[in-house]
Order: sequence, then structure tokens, then C-alpha cells
Amino acid sequence: MPSKTSYRPQTPSLSGNSIIPFHQTLSNHNLALERAETTILQVNIGLACNQTCTHCHLEAGPWRKEMMSRQTMDQIAVFAANNHFATIDITGGAPELHQDLVYFITKLSGNDTRLILRSNLSALSEKGRPLMESLSEHNVNIIASFPSLNTSQAESLRGKGVFDISVKTLRMLNSFGYGTYPDLDLVVNPTGAFLPPSQESLEKRFKKNLEQKWGIRFNRLFSFANVPLGRFRKWLVKSGNYETYMKKLVSSFNPSAINGLMCRTLLSVSWAGYLYDCDFNQAAGLSMDSRKIHISEISDLPKPGSPIAVDDHCYTCTAGAGFT
Repeated sequence: MPSKTSYRPQTPSLSGNSIIPFHQTLSNHNLALERAETTILQVNIGLACNQTCTHCHLEAGPWRKEMMSRQTMDQIAVFAANNHFATIDITGGAPELHQDLVYFITKLSGNDTRLILRSNLSALSEKGRPLMESLSEHNVNIIASFPSLNTSQAESLRGKGVFDISVKTLRMLNSFGYGTYPDLDLVVNPTGAFLPPSQESLEKRFKKNLEQKWGIRFNRLFSFANVPLGRFRKWLVKSGNYETYMKKLVSSFNPSAINGLMCRTLLSVSWAGYLYDCDFNQAAGLSMDSRKIHISEISDLPKPGSPIAVDDHCYTCTAGAGFT
């Protein structure tokens, strides 16, 4: 059966064509990456960030000026109200840096929708207790980046002083009830060109270490491989690790991960209001349905069975247990 997955090349071929394109791998396994029911709305409200992490696929940073307008926020809020989502996931950049973050959260609150804010912790620390109070009042769950229990490893990825700031911020969040209710989850990314270890073993180690050293509690830990896009791709190429890393991803392809991929149930909205199948396709410029669609132009959710745009960065999400 031919694959019904749409495909547009984005990544240059590797030497000797040693990497089989992702769409071809799907076809070889008689698979098609298609949408299921859309239950998650992920919104990137801007690319401004107070950090310049080496693994950032969106190349966010302090110099980025792209920020979502209040008009687009209002359009998203109307769309969300008309199409009930189980979860609305707010991301960036560092979404805390958007002056209208609390306004947007207030517009989205209600209807039993689970709200999530993705934080690098240091931006949340800059905004301090007033923002934490607002997030807690609106029952906004937090997914926080905390890449390593080792200070030097964490700071090599995120910058000097970030580790201590992150620990302090986690303790402050605990004082607002985070880690019990609302949820406080951590995300770990490798600090180099390798795949992450077992998520289960990492979670046990992080919980024991953070509790014993600082009295920090959290709910869950997610361990994700870095996506070879943006700043991380440039680092891979510059360091001579690009081909080796891609081969690791390809050799770890797990066909069983396809059904659980986040892109099957997620609708991603860029800071400008355009739609994508996921945040990584947004970084790669792979529009949903192969055309630029603005949130103001649609009223209904994508239909189950619709093809998902893919490229070779999709190997990241299907390596091992995958992104679920």
C-alpha cells in the first residue's frame, strides 16, 4: 500500500545517500503517518528567549522580535472555545517574556481544558512571584526544562548560572503547590550528539536527587532526543557530528512508535497564527496540508486520516520509545 503521508524535502542528502528518507522508511514498513482525533492545541506565542540553548530547534534568543499579537491570541481563543481541546499547550521561546501571557491564559481558561506552560525556569524566575501566582490561580500546569543534575552539563547547554536559578525556581514553584497540584513536570534533553537513556530510570534518579539535596518534588519526567533542526543542527554540522547523529536516529527507528506520536493528535500554531502538524514542522517550515493556513481561516479541526507532513527530522520522534 503506498504511503499517504505528504513529503517535501528539507534536509540535504548525506554523503553517499546513506540515510533513507523518512517517507521511504514509512513506506518500507507499510505505514502512513496520519492524523487521529485532534485533542491538543499547542501555541507558540513568540521566539524571544532569555537563553540561547545549543539544542534549540527554533533558534530562539534575546534578539528575536517575533511575538504573537493580541489579535491572533483572540482568534485562537475563539477557535479553542468552538473546538473543545483536552489540552492547550503554550510554548515559545520563553513564553513568560510575552507581555500578554496572563491575558492569553485568562482567555483560554475554563471548559475543563488542561492548560500547560512550557518554561525554561530562568525566564519564570525573572518574572517572579506575581506570574507564579497567576499561573497557580488559573491551574496552569508547568513543563520545565531541567537538562541535567550536573551543574556544568546543564550550564554548557543553557548558560552560566542557569542551574542554580532553575533549582531556586523549582523550590518557589513547590511553595505554590506545584509538584502536587498543579502538575510540575520536567524535561531532560541530552547535552550532546547522543540519544537519551531510559526515561523511567532517569525519573527515579532525578526524584531521589532533587528531593534529597533541595527538597524539590515534581510529578513526571520526560526524556526527549534533540531534533536536528535550527541551532542544534548547526552545532551538529560544525562539530562534525551531523551524519553520525542522523545514523543513530535512523538505526533506532521504531515502527511501533508511529501510532503514539504527538503529531497525530496535536495542532500547532506559530506566533504568526499559521498552522502546522507539530512544533518541529513549524521550525522546518513544513506547513500543515502543504499550504499556509491561518487560524482565522478555519473553523473545524483537521479530519482524522489527514496526512501529516514529514521530513528526516521525524526520525527523532520515532527513535526508541518516541515522542508521545
